[in-house]
Amino acid sequence: MRLLRQAPLLLIAALPLAAAAHSGADAGLHHGFAAGFLHPLTGPDHLAAMVAVGLWSALTARRAWPDLLGAPLGFALMLLVGAMLGLAGVQLPAVEPMIAASLLVLGLLVVTQRRLPALAAAALVGVFAVFHGVAHGQELAGESGVASTLAGMLAATVLLHAAGIAAGWALRNGHRWLPRLAGAAVAAFGLALLGGIA
Repeated sequence: MRLLRQAPLLLIAALPLAAAAHSGADAGLHHGFAAGFLHPLTGPDHLAAMVAVGLWSALTARRAWPDLLGAPLGFALMLLVGAMLGLAGVQLPAVEPMIAASLLVLGLLVVTQRRLPALAAAALVGVFAVFHGVAHGQELAGESGVASTLAGMLAATVLLHAAGIAAGWALRNGHRWLPRLAGAAVAAFGLALLGGIA
């Protein structure tokens, strides 16, 4: 039972290791469900954003629906839209700066545990998700098996959101400093990426 209570703490602590461990892991996979599934896991920026969305949703939810699931579902849906745009060759300005900005904003939302109305939360993360999706779609453009690749990418996204939700839900009534620390790390990561782009 004690291990179950500590599992969310271990999950949050292991996220940076998971991002580093998967870096380049899909280099040999070019298409298919497995490649799509690994794709969000190979970029620490994408991984951190997706987990942060779930974490923030769980920490600030008053009701299971739409508070808990609105932002993650909005992110997943708009990520798919963005990926389709990227696959179609649509070019959006400032993709990398917007991805970095998403980390800064999402990290600050986790730190402050700021509540937003469900639609506003879904819209906010949805805007950022489009840019994450475009980046993924552009990287996958020209590959075969696009449908299964996108299905894998969406499955990994939902899993990362679920991991964030599980961690946030478990930490709602105790250890609230840990998600704030994780949020600060995500925000600092976004700030560093923005500084590197400037």
